[in-house]
Amino acid sequence: MGNHIEAGVAGELANLAKPATAATAAASATPPTSATSAAQQHAPPTGASALGFIKNNLREYGMLFSLVLIMGFFQLMTDGTLMEPLNITNLLLQNSYVVIMALGMLMVIVAGHIDLSVGSVVGFVGALAAVLIVNYNLNYIAAGVLCLAVGGLIGAAQGYFVAYAKIPSFIVTLAGMLVFKGLTLALLQGQSVGPFPDGFQHLSSGFIPELFSGGDLRLTSLLLGVVAAVALAYVKLRARARLVGSGMSDEPLAFFLVRNVLLAAAIVYFSYLLASYKGMPNVLIVMALLIMAYTFIANRTVIGRRVYAVGGNEKASRLSGIKTERVSFATFVNMGVLAALAGLIFAARLNTATPKAGTGFELDVIAACFIGGASASGGVGKVMGAVIGAFVMGVMNNGMSIMGIGIDYQQVIKGLVLLAAVFVDVYHKNK
Repeated sequence: MGNHIEAGVAGELANLAKPATAATAAASATPPTSATSAAQQHAPPTGASALGFIKNNLREYGMLFSLVLIMGFFQLMTDGTLMEPLNITNLLLQNSYVVIMALGMLMVIVAGHIDLSVGSVVGFVGALAAVLIVNYNLNYIAAGVLCLAVGGLIGAAQGYFVAYAKIPSFIVTLAGMLVFKGLTLALLQGQSVGPFPDGFQHLSSGFIPELFSGGDLRLTSLLLGVVAAVALAYVKLRARARLVGSGMSDEPLAFFLVRNVLLAAAIVYFSYLLASYKGMPNVLIVMALLIMAYTFIANRTVIGRRVYAVGGNEKASRLSGIKTERVSFATFVNMGVLAALAGLIFAARLNTATPKAGTGFELDVIAACFIGGASASGGVGKVMGAVIGAFVMGVMNNGMSIMGIGIDYQQVIKGLVLLAAVFVDVYHKNK
């Protein structure tokens, strides 16, 4: 709003500086009505520069630029290995469960809480799936549905203690982390259980079927990428038209066009890379659907707005009639279901359930959210920011591994990146 008002004032000063005719003098003598004042305040700044817009929206675009720079750096340092089709596919498979859990963790953090148990829940659900499918020969679809329900119950139990018993989420989920680590060991009896049926493995390691014959190039995956790019551009154009029509857009048209052309080109390019290997992984489709769903929930639904309201000011939200306990409870249930889904995907990728599965996952997921712009104090964060943060962590892990950097130094570097991300958040907030 401040930018719009300043632009309106600048326009008025420019008009006063011009030689006034009789008509303009008469017009200037006419006191502005409330309608014209409102229109002037809400009118988009016509002279806004792309650089100024980026500066004002540094939180939103900063990490995207950082991801591009990190990818460029590792592309050079690995002699082009990072962007090879095989490595891009592995990068998606390796980080799919982190991205999925980051969507749920973002909602938890935005609501003003934290969940330290997600890594242990991943391991526990994977162990439960292995026992049901391998030991008891339960159909893998039925076992998967049951595991998702168990994840929801785990989230509900922890959400109850946080939302209604008023126990800090840090304590509740720390206890959950220990409990589910122990239950995982008990289920597996200290041993790995596997392998899984081929149908279950396809959840993580499978690829979408080919409908067209294109030789070495998977045309179905490429066409799907092109369709996705066109659909995204159409949605963005519709959204901008709606914002411009209501006078709520301050994004320069040139920046909007360049941004979306580059985004569409990136989607098509990565689709081409995937099509050059085995096509689009099934888990990429799962991720894309979840990202779209949670973007819609966060931006366009009542429950999404309430999550942000509760995280921004819980007391004011309660006084305005929002049932804050119910909102917090729902975020933990949601987190439990997504952690269970990630557990199934991770177990399917390994083709076995191990007692160590999920160890340290909570750190990568939480770091992804904070690197992506979520605020440690709640109320701030975007879905795409969490996704970008997850891929920042993934690209760093992958790139450093290709370069042969030891796991000890990798942990140090990731810790410093996380600290820098939170420092930037605190700096902008204090500023």
